[in-house]
Amino acid sequence: MGAGHDHGHAHGAPAGGTATSAYRGRLRVALAITLGIVVVQIVGGVLADSLALVADSAHMATDALGLGMALLAIRFANRPPSDQATFGYARAEILAALANCLLLLGVGGYVVYESVQRFVTPADTEGHLAVVFGVIGLVANMVSLALLMRGQKESLNVRGAFLEVAADALGSVTVIVSALVIMFTGWQAADPIASLVIALMIVPRTVKLLRETLNVLLEAAPKGVDMAEVRAHILATDGVEDVHDLHAWTITSGMPVLSAHVVVSSEVLSAIGHEKMLHELQDCLGGHFDVEHCTFQLEPSGHREHEAHLCH
Repeated sequence: MGAGHDHGHAHGAPAGGTATSAYRGRLRVALAITLGIVVVQIVGGVLADSLALVADSAHMATDALGLGMALLAIRFANRPPSDQATFGYARAEILAALANCLLLLGVGGYVVYESVQRFVTPADTEGHLAVVFGVIGLVANMVSLALLMRGQKESLNVRGAFLEVAADALGSVTVIVSALVIMFTGWQAADPIASLVIALMIVPRTVKLLRETLNVLLEAAPKGVDMAEVRAHILATDGVEDVHDLHAWTITSGMPVLSAHVVVSSEVLSAIGHEKMLHELQDCLGGHFDVEHCTFQLEPSGHREHEAHLCH
């Protein structure tokens, strides 16, 4: 005996789209700003012979690619479900976030390598030029951060873009500080040291985002959802005798899903009916947990043993 109920909420995700789609316009503006600063900082890095500027521009180029992938992912994510892709293509956003992480880790490794090379073969960095281009990059990054601030709380993909731009902003500050040191002291080692600092700012944030992204791909319980507490709430519902095959996972940012087989007393089912029982379970979870879709299978006592027999 089974019954299902799909319970939907709009927790951050707009109707007809994923959490990221609400910030499509802001991502486009951030992409345009990032591409512009990439060009400016490459020119500045070459003119000033500053590895820190070149490293920051390389990081921003990766950010631009990541933003482009995020926008592309939105197009796929908003495609309707089909018989083959029953949840649509929402998971494309998570795959884009994973690609961003891998690219960022690659950039971090590249910057470390080039920094070591600069210690072996010192360069003559022009501090005045590096300061100017560093300030331009910082201002542009602050504008992008303001655009993405709200969205990073609702979407892993936007959060990935936000963290990348945040690292860029810190990178610009590091470039400015190292350039000022070179200007006033002539200590050229400040430039490769600044580059190493930029790399150290990139990697930890990327690892954290990578961990969250892999949790989604491995279908771990959604962040902030305590499965023991969910089980306790279900068992506390009048008439519920047991719950098994309880699963919760995340399709994409803003789309958590839960399913469960709920064993209900035959007397209670006969008295209130399946529909009322489903509404009670729905209200129980909907009032306490941020879960987008809940699907319940109601079962009488002994049905679990029947399922086990069928599996064999």
